[in-house]
Amino acid sequence: MAQGATVAAFFAVVVGASLFAATARRLAVSGDLPSLDGWALADRRLGAGWTWLVLGGTIFTAYTFIAVPGLVYGVGAFGFFAVPYTVVVCPVIFLLLPRFWVVARRNGYVTAADFVRGRFGSPALALVIALTGILATMPYLALQLVGVRAVLAAAGLHPAGARGDLVMVAVFAALAVATYRHGLRAPAVIAVVKSVAVFGSVVAVAAFALHTLGGPGAIFDAAAPRLARHAPPGASLTGLEPNQYAAYSSLALGSALALPMYPHVLTAGFAASGPDALRRAAVALPAWTMVLGVFGLLGVTALAAGIHTPPGHTEEALPLLVNRLMPPAAAGLVFGSIAVGALVPAAVMSISAATCFVRNIHVEFFDPTATPKRQVRTARWVSIAAKAGAVAFVLGLRAQDAIDLQLLGGVWILQTFPAVAAGLYTRWLHQGALLAGWGVGMAAGTALVLRGGFSQVVPITIGSHAARLYAGLVALAVNMAVAVVLTLVLDRLGVPRRRDLTAMVPSPAPASGLQAGGVAA
Repeated sequence: MAQGATVAAFFAVVVGASLFAATARRLAVSGDLPSLDGWALADRRLGAGWTWLVLGGTIFTAYTFIAVPGLVYGVGAFGFFAVPYTVVVCPVIFLLLPRFWVVARRNGYVTAADFVRGRFGSPALALVIALTGILATMPYLALQLVGVRAVLAAAGLHPAGARGDLVMVAVFAALAVATYRHGLRAPAVIAVVKSVAVFGSVVAVAAFALHTLGGPGAIFDAAAPRLARHAPPGASLTGLEPNQYAAYSSLALGSALALPMYPHVLTAGFAASGPDALRRAAVALPAWTMVLGVFGLLGVTALAAGIHTPPGHTEEALPLLVNRLMPPAAAGLVFGSIAVGALVPAAVMSISAATCFVRNIHVEFFDPTATPKRQVRTARWVSIAAKAGAVAFVLGLRAQDAIDLQLLGGVWILQTFPAVAAGLYTRWLHQGALLAGWGVGMAAGTALVLRGGFSQVVPITIGSHAARLYAGLVALAVNMAVAVVLTLVLDRLGVPRRRDLTAMVPSPAPASGLQAGGVAA
């Protein structure tokens, strides 16, 4: 049972962040007519600082901050793969998103599927890109609730039965209202609270851990024997086995390529005021990675402190550690910070899923004459439905189901890379070949993950060489091979290409492209 000081501090942080979201109306431009640009992208006016806050707050989710220490607690050094992954993703974002912003702003695109529709002239290809984005985003959104529930459970703030579920729903109710009214501006202002709360929390927890457990050397000395009791054979806190190198590197690389393809990351990027703002934000993103690395080290600290998690719930290692080391009020502040950390990505994910649905499914196939005002109204209700669906999913199914589907979602979203990322630089691939490659990649990736028991890393044998590799990267290689071979075949057969309607920019994109106010000279 949680102490009163813990409960009071927790709700002070959560309620404060929710009230702060009401100030989002100050970011709105008075007199502007309703549009998806305004609601979903904050009129593309976020400067470098705001973009850094929204991008970082969206990419580094609450579940990430408890899953990474939980993984390190469970398997050792392999759990740190998220650190190089988030390091690699920074140059990927630096290269892709500024160019994508210029193309999107010039053509009025709001989603990746908008770009694919214009670039390759294929409604079918655009549809599967949109559906893949929605399918990959929904379990990711549900996972934010899983993270909040893990924090509440470990803190004793999640009573059994309906009362506990109501606490979790209440955390997201204010978010749903704020997002409905203000769109992306709501998570933008909450991201300010998140950054202060998360950065402050990790410093506080680390300080308490170092003071209580006797410093880094003592922590690692105490953690090593405890890891050996429950981790896979050969697991270490300080290094990898040689047979883990391929799995570790392919997982980090594949995840880094997949992340910018998610609709919520593109939505956060498209909201920037220009490519320069995006570049400056990308250069500063490693600050979030540093914080994530410290959270990973807290998994080692949980081992040293003798934390015991329920079987199959290593994600509770960090909340249990906080409960043990910190005074009740301080623990409540940390738990509230992690809960607030879920609000930003959850809001952006629901906005991006709603925008994909409205632009690329509803308007494209059912209501082509929808006015901008009607599009915004529909997107608002779809975003509410997305949050409600995530809550129903988490309450009705096991947390592991959301985790398994999110793992599949990462494999799926990576299969959009050829059409979206490669399409930014070349139109050589045939639209029919891209569609076929996507289908084969989706099938291959899904089969690999299911065959491995929902493991991201699967055994692959090529000739006499065997290795364990990230299933998404293997599926992407198959996807690309099919797309290249079929492009050659279709061109040889004379199958016509659709017209390219996208106004592109020179490669590479100029340093000063389109800005929010218009075209740069």
